[in-house]
Amino acid sequence: MATQQGFPTIAGYTLHRVIGQGGMSIVYLAEQNSLGRKVALKVMLADALADEVSRVRFENEARTIARLEHPNIVGIHDVGRSADGLPYYSMSWLSHGHLAQRKLVGEQQQVAAILRALLGALDYAHVRGVVHRDVKAENVLFDDVDRPMLADFGIAQQRGSNPRLTSERVAVGSTAYMAPEQARGKDVDRRADLYSMGVLTWEMLTGHLPYSAGDALSMAVKHAQEPIPRLPPSLKHWQPLIDRSMAKKPEDRFASANDMLAALDAIEQRAGKAFGTVEVPRGYTYVPETPEQSGGSKRTLVLAGGVLALVIAGAYFGWSRWHDGTASSTPEAGAAAAESDPAQAQTTAGSATPDPASSALDAFPGQGIGAYLANADQQLREGQLLAPANANAWDSLEAAWKINPTNPIVQHLTAQMFDALAEGAVHAVQGGDPATARSYFEHAQSLDTRRGGTGEAMVALRAKLDAALDARLTALLAKRDAASANALLAGTGWMGLPPARRSALLARIDALSATAATAGKPERRAGATPATAAGHATPAEAASVAIVNVTRAEYARFASASGRAPADCGKKLFGRRPRWDTTGSDARPVVCVSAADAQAYASWRSAQEGKRYRLPSAGELRQQPRTPVAGWVTLCADAACTLRMASGKAQPLDASRGYDDIGIRLVRAN
Repeated sequence: MATQQGFPTIAGYTLHRVIGQGGMSIVYLAEQNSLGRKVALKVMLADALADEVSRVRFENEARTIARLEHPNIVGIHDVGRSADGLPYYSMSWLSHGHLAQRKLVGEQQQVAAILRALLGALDYAHVRGVVHRDVKAENVLFDDVDRPMLADFGIAQQRGSNPRLTSERVAVGSTAYMAPEQARGKDVDRRADLYSMGVLTWEMLTGHLPYSAGDALSMAVKHAQEPIPRLPPSLKHWQPLIDRSMAKKPEDRFASANDMLAALDAIEQRAGKAFGTVEVPRGYTYVPETPEQSGGSKRTLVLAGGVLALVIAGAYFGWSRWHDGTASSTPEAGAAAAESDPAQAQTTAGSATPDPASSALDAFPGQGIGAYLANADQQLREGQLLAPANANAWDSLEAAWKINPTNPIVQHLTAQMFDALAEGAVHAVQGGDPATARSYFEHAQSLDTRRGGTGEAMVALRAKLDAALDARLTALLAKRDAASANALLAGTGWMGLPPARRSALLARIDALSATAATAGKPERRAGATPATAAGHATPAEAASVAIVNVTRAEYARFASASGRAPADCGKKLFGRRPRWDTTGSDARPVVCVSAADAQAYASWRSAQEGKRYRLPSAGELRQQPRTPVAGWVTLCADAACTLRMASGKAQPLDASRGYDDIGIRLVRAN
């Protein structure tokens, strides 16, 4: 059971709109009826119910957050199930955006205030055995009084929890903020969160991340290998905090969030008046060169680093075992060997072939899928969804899917790809580009089928596309641009709008067209006949226009290009329902088309030929022969234009349906 908008039915809540969607759930802006307050309602997708791990993870997230009652942690108000049995929970609606949208470069006081709030929240969670594991700027939200709130404990791990629920040997989290041990898929504790806090501190102070990489895999390698970068001179008093929080080894970091908070207080005390707003050079990053990075050992380190990258990729993308029978060690042992003896790791990987990278691929079979997934992840971040050729997320994910469709990272990126395609389709409709929107939509539909979706996500997408189309049409009609509105609607047949909905949109466009046509007619003159004053053309006016009778073959080209559904044309003998494509012949005039169909065809043909076609006035058709068929005219019988006149008909007709003796007769303007 669902609402008309395709939203789930949840007792006690009124759902307004979708504000977020992921691979497991949809987040709605809703109102809790009993209290009259806005909430964010997170509802699990029906598609995810078939996955026991995902379902239990969702429920684990709810239990985890519900137990954490802290002023800087987004709390849960309610947990339950929808009328269709979909698990949900409600939480506070935070409308002031997230930290990645804030500009805090050089604003030391503001940065310190945010850090104090987040460190307090993490210390509270850590003491209760919860490790967040995905601390990043996008997961820091702000409430109505601009209070920072830590959100999204969806991958949080609790002491004593089932490790299978967080996909052991799969690095869960965002690589730009991820501690080295987390990228390798090893067990993590509170110190991994503190590493992420170090990255977040650097990002707030400088306006960019401490490491820059072209893909997720390279980013993980930099966190594991490269020295901690240096802050600019104006922020050098922060360097000790950055160095300790971002130490490569967990044991070298702060032992707790409270310890990091104490270090922050000490920085402020020592800095004194210097702890204010300071200038920070744009894009400043200085990475000190280590002794190993110079001289004759540089090549050895680069090659060994490549092998280490593959080891990290193997752990990061979930490969916990060797694929061939020749390997006798575990991936963890391989990683340790690469770190402790780079030369030995290089020799081992390169013994079968002169190409070290190729040898490493043989030794670490997980890299095959890892490379595709790393590319897909980066291409998704850069918006390269379907283009350019051979360098887009769709192709990369397609290759990974063929290798192992059940890989958890494949599934995760598939969900991200669906979200990106859905967003692209909505934006394209909002921009008046139905062709691009159709491409995004059809690829999203293919992904949903591939992952075994029940269609719930597609229902939500269609609802968002409908809203985007409505908004775009409203904007066009406000500009009195009926031609563009018709062309847009004609190009969105692939959306599968219900006939009643499409008819309602067409009626809005037709109403504008009728108003425009009326506004463009001459005022009634003294002595003019009622027919002339009502807009009927004089013989001279009628002679100046050319009437075009549209054939079935011509209309078929339009219907094929736009995907337009046939109009209702009533019933015949024995209940037979005629349609435009089953009545008459290709050479004869098309019939069984509604007034909206005629209007849409006129706009489409105008765009195709670069000429102006429109529906005629009653007077223009009155001077023309009534054969071979009648035609719809501009004159409406009501304000909404649901009833429209046709030539030769004494009474107005239902404009939303077709008739087997009414076709399309257009005026081609000279």
